[in-house]
Amino acid sequence: MATTAAASPPAIATALSALLRRQRRRSSRCVGASHARCLAADANAEAVAPSRRGGHGGTRLEEAVPAGEGRSRIDAWISARLGGGGVSRARIQASIRAGLVVVNGRPVSKVSHMVKGGDIVSCTVSELQPLRAEPEDIPLDIVYEDDHLLVVNKPAHMVVHPAPGNANGTLVNAILHHCKISTFTCLARNSIDDECPDSSDDDIDVFDVDQFTTGEVSSEVREALVRPGIVHRLDKGTSGLLVVAKDEHSHAQLAEQFKLHTIRRVYISLTCGAPNPNSGRIEVPIARDPNNRIRMIATPGSGHRYARNAASRYKVREVFAGGGSALVEWRLETGRTHQIRAHAKYLGIPLLGDETYGGTKSMALSLLRPRTPSRYHCDLSNMISKIDRPCLHAALLGFKHPHSGKILEFSCPPPDDFTEVLNELHQVTLASNGNSGGGVARICD
Repeated sequence: MATTAAASPPAIATALSALLRRQRRRSSRCVGASHARCLAADANAEAVAPSRRGGHGGTRLEEAVPAGEGRSRIDAWISARLGGGGVSRARIQASIRAGLVVVNGRPVSKVSHMVKGGDIVSCTVSELQPLRAEPEDIPLDIVYEDDHLLVVNKPAHMVVHPAPGNANGTLVNAILHHCKISTFTCLARNSIDDECPDSSDDDIDVFDVDQFTTGEVSSEVREALVRPGIVHRLDKGTSGLLVVAKDEHSHAQLAEQFKLHTIRRVYISLTCGAPNPNSGRIEVPIARDPNNRIRMIATPGSGHRYARNAASRYKVREVFAGGGSALVEWRLETGRTHQIRAHAKYLGIPLLGDETYGGTKSMALSLLRPRTPSRYHCDLSNMISKIDRPCLHAALLGFKHPHSGKILEFSCPPPDDFTEVLNELHQVTLASNGNSGGGVARICD
């Protein structure tokens, strides 16, 4: 259950330890009509209609695939040529599905269509379509709620807000059904690429729509970032705590806390390998990976033109199988997209299950098998095969209430899939140490 009192760092560590000791099966619960506090506003979140053409709509490409070039997917091939101009891969895929891509004079409709040397490719980038969020009766695990805000425990695999490719089933759809929140959330200086709808954290500069004239903000930015009540985000695969504002004042106040980095956030993760030393601070800028637009990279030296400062603190809580894996706690000083995932990769310890950042099943097994008795290899393989997301959980969230000024702090244990892997690693470690029970894996202070 959540705690709502101010807590010092030692108290946070105690709460985290308690969370990890607890194993309880939680069922999502819906909070129903008893919450009549919700604002009576329009339940439909509809993006502002574009008043002028999106920045890339209508962009054309007509080019021959170089002779001798190997086979490649049509969406990847076009993206490699237009991506430098800011056209996202998802936008290109939408153009393909809309029939706006032609190969050798014939329209193609599959994004996986293969092109080869000598093919003539013609593409017209589609116009952005307005995004619309409809209320959906989706269970919410509500940790805290009052007249002004809502704290939810987001399950893994749920996207936070609608985006191309994720028009429904999102947290926003569920919130709109739970309570009616107007679409006051708005803009960022830099739009988030639409192929990355699960972008995390607070990598946005929030402003009020009324501060801008139509000419100052592109329709792309408006469409990408109008989302009801969402102050920050979690990746699609990340579980855990997230706060939602119910009114404009609360949203503005919470957004300011995120901007000033006064929000307290603690994440826990399982990693491939264990960091050395056991604790530390990493301050390495993060930028979009030029070779993979859905991935971020840590760029030491700030040589990347669009790199933004990012700082994380980590601490190993438990080491498994002689360093084959570790339970690592993260505290964010900044909130960049995929910050923990990118910093973990930079440290050489990608998150377990994070295929995008190198935490593959094969890597995990290559680290764990040599450090465990052979009789457990089958169990390890079965466990690893079931992991279908990065093992990352937002365990603690603390902030100042936007109206009362009271410090609120909430904690939430990881979900069953995370806990099952944690327990398996613990048992394998005990066996590797020659213990049949009662012992513990190496605990780091």
